[in-house]
Amino acid sequence: MNAAIAEAVAALRAGGVIAYPTEAVYGLGCDPFAQGSVARLFALKQRPASQGVLLVAADFPQVEKFIGDAPADAIALARATWPGPHTWVFPRSAATPAWLTGDHPGIALRITAHPLAAQLCRAFGGALVSTSANRHGTVPARSATEVQAAFAGALAYILDGPTGGLERPTPIRDAISGEVLRT
Repeated sequence: MNAAIAEAVAALRAGGVIAYPTEAVYGLGCDPFAQGSVARLFALKQRPASQGVLLVAADFPQVEKFIGDAPADAIALARATWPGPHTWVFPRSAATPAWLTGDHPGIALRITAHPLAAQLCRAFGGALVSTSANRHGTVPARSATEVQAAFAGALAYILDGPTGGLERPTPIRDAISGEVLRT
Protein backbone atom coordinates (compact mmCIF):
# COMPACT_ATOMS: atom_id res chain seq x y z
CA MET A 1 0.00 0.00 0.00
CA ASN A 2 1.42 3.37 -0.92
CA ALA A 3 1.83 6.10 1.71
CA ALA A 4 -1.05 8.27 0.42
CA ILE A 5 -3.52 5.37 0.53
CA ALA A 6 -2.28 4.43 4.01
CA GLU A 7 -2.84 8.02 5.23
CA ALA A 8 -6.33 8.10 3.70
CA VAL A 9 -7.25 4.79 5.34
CA ALA A 10 -5.90 5.98 8.71
CA ALA A 11 -8.06 9.12 8.41
CA LEU A 12 -11.13 6.98 7.59
CA ARG A 13 -10.51 4.63 10.51
CA ALA A 14 -10.15 7.63 12.82
CA GLY A 15 -13.67 8.73 11.81
CA GLY A 16 -12.59 11.38 9.31
CA VAL A 17 -14.20 12.56 6.11
CA ILE A 18 -11.82 12.44 3.17
CA ALA A 19 -11.86 13.42 -0.50
CA TYR A 20 -10.72 11.14 -3.31
CA PRO A 21 -10.95 11.02 -7.11
CA THR A 22 -13.70 9.01 -8.81
CA GLU A 23 -14.81 8.43 -12.39
CA ALA A 24 -15.89 12.03 -13.06
CA VAL A 25 -15.41 14.21 -9.99
CA TYR A 26 -13.82 14.14 -6.57
CA GLY A 27 -15.89 12.39 -3.96
CA LEU A 28 -16.27 12.92 -0.25
CA GLY A 29 -16.15 9.70 1.68
CA CYS A 30 -16.18 8.11 5.09
CA ASP A 31 -16.86 4.83 6.84
CA PRO A 32 -20.53 4.01 6.12
CA PHE A 33 -20.93 2.40 9.56
CA ALA A 34 -19.69 5.49 11.43
CA GLN A 35 -22.87 7.52 11.97
CA GLY A 36 -20.98 10.55 13.29
CA SER A 37 -18.72 10.59 10.24
CA VAL A 38 -21.71 10.43 7.89
CA ALA A 39 -23.36 13.27 9.82
CA ARG A 40 -20.15 15.35 9.47
CA LEU A 41 -20.13 14.65 5.74
CA PHE A 42 -23.70 15.97 5.39
CA ALA A 43 -22.78 19.03 7.47
CA LEU A 44 -19.72 19.72 5.31
CA LYS A 45 -21.81 19.47 2.15
CA GLN A 46 -24.62 21.51 3.72
CA ARG A 47 -26.93 18.85 2.36
CA PRO A 48 -29.97 17.37 4.08
CA ALA A 49 -29.41 13.85 5.41
CA SER A 50 -32.84 12.92 4.01
CA GLN A 51 -31.23 12.70 0.55
CA GLY A 52 -29.00 9.76 1.46
CA VAL A 53 -25.67 8.83 -0.10
CA LEU A 54 -24.29 6.11 -2.31
CA LEU A 55 -21.58 3.60 -1.55
CA VAL A 56 -18.59 2.85 -3.74
CA ALA A 57 -16.62 -0.38 -3.54
CA ALA A 58 -13.80 -2.31 -5.17
CA ASP A 59 -15.70 -5.56 -5.72
CA PHE A 60 -19.09 -7.21 -5.29
CA PRO A 61 -18.42 -8.83 -1.89
CA GLN A 62 -17.93 -5.30 -0.48
CA VAL A 63 -21.51 -4.30 -1.43
CA GLU A 64 -23.37 -7.59 -1.24
CA LYS A 65 -24.29 -7.21 2.47
CA PHE A 66 -26.11 -3.93 1.70
CA ILE A 67 -28.47 -5.53 -0.85
CA GLY A 68 -31.83 -6.69 0.48
CA ASP A 69 -34.44 -8.75 -1.31
CA ALA A 70 -33.52 -8.36 -4.98
CA PRO A 71 -34.15 -10.75 -7.86
CA ALA A 72 -31.10 -12.59 -9.18
CA ASP A 73 -31.60 -11.03 -12.63
CA ALA A 74 -31.39 -7.50 -11.16
CA ILE A 75 -28.14 -8.38 -9.42
CA ALA A 76 -26.80 -10.00 -12.60
CA LEU A 77 -27.66 -6.90 -14.63
CA ALA A 78 -25.78 -4.62 -12.24
CA ARG A 79 -22.82 -6.98 -12.02
CA ALA A 80 -22.58 -7.03 -15.82
CA THR A 81 -21.88 -3.27 -15.73
CA TRP A 82 -19.37 -3.46 -12.85
CA PRO A 83 -16.68 -2.49 -12.31
CA GLY A 84 -17.60 0.66 -14.12
CA PRO A 85 -19.31 4.03 -13.96
CA HIS A 86 -22.78 2.68 -13.21
CA THR A 87 -24.65 3.22 -9.94
CA TRP A 88 -27.59 0.96 -9.12
CA VAL A 89 -30.22 1.38 -6.42
CA PHE A 90 -31.18 -1.84 -4.66
CA PRO A 91 -33.62 -2.57 -1.86
CA ARG A 92 -31.53 -2.15 1.27
CA SER A 93 -30.76 -5.00 3.62
CA ALA A 94 -31.28 -4.92 7.37
CA ALA A 95 -27.48 -4.47 7.64
CA THR A 96 -27.70 -1.09 5.87
CA PRO A 97 -27.66 1.79 8.36
CA ALA A 98 -30.66 4.09 7.94
CA TRP A 99 -28.38 7.15 8.04
CA LEU A 100 -27.05 6.16 4.61
CA THR A 101 -30.39 6.07 2.82
CA GLY A 102 -32.22 9.08 4.23
CA ASP A 103 -35.85 9.04 3.14
CA HIS A 104 -35.23 6.35 0.50
CA PRO A 105 -36.09 2.65 0.79
CA GLY A 106 -33.06 1.63 -1.28
CA ILE A 107 -29.30 1.95 -1.25
CA ALA A 108 -27.28 3.23 -4.21
CA LEU A 109 -24.18 1.13 -4.97
CA ARG A 110 -21.28 1.28 -7.42
CA ILE A 111 -18.30 -0.95 -7.96
CA THR A 112 -15.75 1.45 -9.30
CA ALA A 113 -13.29 0.91 -12.11
CA HIS A 114 -11.34 3.99 -10.99
CA PRO A 115 -7.99 2.51 -9.95
CA LEU A 116 -7.28 4.84 -7.02
CA ALA A 117 -10.83 4.67 -5.61
CA ALA A 118 -10.79 0.87 -5.91
CA GLN A 119 -7.37 0.70 -4.24
CA LEU A 120 -8.69 2.88 -1.42
CA CYS A 121 -11.70 0.58 -0.87
CA ARG A 122 -9.47 -2.51 -0.90
CA ALA A 123 -7.07 -0.99 1.62
CA PHE A 124 -9.96 0.18 3.82
CA GLY A 125 -11.47 -3.30 3.60
CA GLY A 126 -14.95 -2.33 2.49
CA ALA A 127 -17.29 0.04 0.75
CA LEU A 128 -17.09 3.78 1.38
CA VAL A 129 -19.63 6.56 1.34
CA SER A 130 -19.24 8.44 -1.92
CA THR A 131 -20.85 11.77 -2.71
CA SER A 132 -19.56 14.60 -4.86
CA ALA A 133 -17.03 16.93 -3.23
CA ASN A 134 -18.97 20.18 -3.19
CA ARG A 135 -21.34 22.20 -1.08
CA HIS A 136 -24.93 21.29 -1.89
CA GLY A 137 -26.02 23.01 -5.10
CA THR A 138 -22.52 24.00 -6.28
CA VAL A 139 -20.30 22.50 -8.98
CA PRO A 140 -18.40 19.37 -7.86
CA ALA A 141 -14.62 19.56 -7.51
CA ARG A 142 -12.55 17.89 -10.22
CA SER A 143 -9.12 18.23 -8.61
CA ALA A 144 -7.47 18.15 -5.19
CA THR A 145 -6.86 21.90 -5.54
CA GLU A 146 -10.58 22.54 -6.07
CA VAL A 147 -11.43 20.34 -3.07
CA GLN A 148 -8.99 22.29 -0.90
CA ALA A 149 -10.48 25.59 -2.07
CA ALA A 150 -14.03 24.40 -1.36
CA PHE A 151 -13.40 22.87 2.05
CA ALA A 152 -10.39 24.88 3.34
CA GLY A 153 -8.88 22.35 5.71
CA ALA A 154 -12.17 20.88 6.97
CA LEU A 155 -11.37 17.38 5.64
CA ALA A 156 -9.25 14.76 7.37
CA TYR A 157 -7.37 13.94 4.14
CA ILE A 158 -7.40 14.65 0.41
CA LEU A 159 -6.17 11.76 -1.74
CA ASP A 160 -4.63 13.47 -4.75
CA GLY A 161 -4.99 11.86 -8.17
CA PRO A 162 -6.69 12.24 -11.53
CA THR A 163 -10.39 11.65 -11.99
CA GLY A 164 -11.48 9.03 -14.50
CA GLY A 165 -12.21 11.54 -17.24
CA LEU A 166 -16.01 11.28 -17.40
CA GLU A 167 -17.75 14.58 -18.09
CA ARG A 168 -20.68 13.91 -15.74
CA PRO A 169 -21.23 11.96 -12.52
CA THR A 170 -22.24 8.35 -13.06
CA PRO A 171 -25.78 7.53 -14.12
CA ILE A 172 -28.03 6.05 -11.43
CA ARG A 173 -30.64 3.39 -12.21
CA ASP A 174 -33.13 1.45 -10.16
CA ALA A 175 -31.94 -2.17 -10.19
CA ILE A 176 -35.45 -3.61 -9.98
CA SER A 177 -37.39 -1.45 -12.46
CA GLY A 178 -34.47 -0.30 -14.63
CA GLU A 179 -35.74 3.28 -14.32
CA VAL A 180 -33.07 5.92 -14.91
CA LEU A 181 -32.91 8.11 -11.79
CA ARG A 182 -29.97 10.28 -12.93
CA THR A 183 -28.48 10.51 -16.40
